[in-house]
Amino acid sequence: MGNRHYIQPLEQELPSHFADRLGVAYTASVSQQHKKGSGQFFTPVEIAMLMASFSDFSGNSVRILDPGCGSLVLSCALIEHLVKLNMNLKVLELIAYETDSELIPFSEQSLSYLTKWSAGKGIEIKTKLFSEDFILHNAVCFKETDDLFSQPVEPFDIIISNPPYFKLPIDDKRVTVAKVVVNGHPNIYAIFMALSARMLKENGELIFITPRSYAAGGYFKIFRSYFFKFIDLDKVHLFVSRKDTFSRDKVLQETLIIKGTKRTKPESTVRISSSGGLKDIQTPLIRSFPKKDIIDVNSNEKILYLPTTDHEEAVLEIFRNWTGNLTKYNISISTGPVVAFRARQYLRENDTIRKVQLAPLFWLHNVKQMILEWPIVKPKKEQYINIEDKSMSLLVPNKNYVLLRRFSSKDDKSRLIAAPYFCNFIKSDYIGVENKVNYIYRLKGQLEKIEVVGLCALLNSSLFNAYFRIFNGNVNVSATELREMSLPPLDTIREIGHAVILSVNFSVENTNRIVNEYFKPAYST
Repeated sequence: MGNRHYIQPLEQELPSHFADRLGVAYTASVSQQHKKGSGQFFTPVEIAMLMASFSDFSGNSVRILDPGCGSLVLSCALIEHLVKLNMNLKVLELIAYETDSELIPFSEQSLSYLTKWSAGKGIEIKTKLFSEDFILHNAVCFKETDDLFSQPVEPFDIIISNPPYFKLPIDDKRVTVAKVVVNGHPNIYAIFMALSARMLKENGELIFITPRSYAAGGYFKIFRSYFFKFIDLDKVHLFVSRKDTFSRDKVLQETLIIKGTKRTKPESTVRISSSGGLKDIQTPLIRSFPKKDIIDVNSNEKILYLPTTDHEEAVLEIFRNWTGNLTKYNISISTGPVVAFRARQYLRENDTIRKVQLAPLFWLHNVKQMILEWPIVKPKKEQYINIEDKSMSLLVPNKNYVLLRRFSSKDDKSRLIAAPYFCNFIKSDYIGVENKVNYIYRLKGQLEKIEVVGLCALLNSSLFNAYFRIFNGNVNVSATELREMSLPPLDTIREIGHAVILSVNFSVENTNRIVNEYFKPAYST
C-alpha cells in the first residue's frame, strides 16, 4: 500500500465515519470519468446508517456479504448497528468484493480498522476481501439445481449493497451467466440484486440502494419475476430529490432503499418512508400499506407501486377500483415504426418534390399536451416520409389516434404527454410515426373523436401523472405499462371527451379541471 493512500483514523472514530472519509479521499484521487466507468458512487454515511437501521437481525453470530463494497461504509454502518442492537452478538464474518484496483487500498484500510474496532467490542470477526468480479465468481448460484447450496457457496444472513449502475452489452460474460434474469441490455445493478437474493439464507435480509427503474417496465419484467420469487418486501425508502442523494458524485438519479427478507410466508404489510434527500433523512414521512396494494406477486407484470402520501394513496385507490384497460376496450398501443437513421432515404424536409406521394411524419417534439404541432422545422427532423412500396412497412393508415411521447424530459412537469390526431388533419392515406412516439388506436375500425379527446384528457391529467409517478421512476413511457394501466369505464372516457369538445377549450388547465370533476370527492389535486 502506497503512503499516498494511507489515512490515519481519528481517536474513537466510528468505522463508518472512517470509511466515509476514505471514500472522500478516493473520490478526490480519481477522475469523474474513472468513477463513472466503474459505476461506483459512494454511499454518504447518513444513508449508510439509515440502511443499517433497516436490519432486524438478532442472532449471536452473523454472516454478511457486501458485493460491491467500495470503502466499506455500508458494512461498517451495519456492523455498528448490529453491535448496538444485539448485546449477544459474538461472532461475525464479513465477505466483501471490490474490483477497482485504485480503490482496494482504501478498502483494506477500512477493513483493518473495522477489525480492530470489533475486537475492542469483544466480537470475533473474520473478513475476506475478494478482487474477483462478484457476478462471475458466484455464477453457479444462477444454475437451477435441486439444492443450490450443495454447491460450494455458503449462504448469508445479511446482504447489504450499493451496487454499480451501468448497462451491460448483451455479449458480456455477466449477461450470459445471468440469462435467467436478463432482457435486452440489462443494468448490472439488477444482476447484483438477483444474485444476492439467491445467496441468502432462509430468513436472511437483503438491503440495497439502487435506481428505482426496476419497479416497472418491460426491461425489468423478468428480473422482477425472479427477484420477488425469493424476496418478501418489508421496507422501502424513497428519495424524492434526484440531486441530493449522491450529490458529491454529481449523480442525477431517482433512488430508493429496499429491504426484503427471504421467507416462505409473506408478511402482510410494507413500510414506505420518504425524504427529499439527506437534509430531512432523520425525519422521513412514514406510512404502512397492505402488501397486496404495493405489489401483486401473482400478476403478470409484478409492478412495484410506491405511494408516499395520502394524496398518492387516494390516487392508487381510484385506479384499483377501475376494471377497464385498453385491451378490454379493443384499443391497442404500438410504437412508431419509423427509425430515422434506418429510414433516412425515405424522409423529406418539405413537400416541394412531387415525384412521390408524401405522408406527414410526427416526431416526439411535435407532440404537446392536447395539441399536435406540425410541421416544426428542425435539422435532421424531416416532416415528411415517402409513400412508396419500399416504405409501406413504416407507414400507418390515416385514422384517428392518440399520439403519446415515449420519453419525457427530466424537466417536464408531466411524465405523460399526449396529443389528439384526427384523420382529417391532412389529406393522405397514410401517416408516419417516429420511433420515440407511441400511438393508440382501435384494432378494428377507428377511435371515435370523443374517445380520442377523452383518452388525451385523461393521459395529460394530474391524476394520471400522479399515478404514473407512483410506479415509474423513469423518463420512459412503456407501451406495456400503458396496455396494463387501469382505465375508467369507456362511457366515462367518452363523456370526458364530449365535455372537452363542448367547452371548445383544449387547454391542459381546462381538460384537467374536467377530469378532476369526474373523480371528486375521491380525488382532488
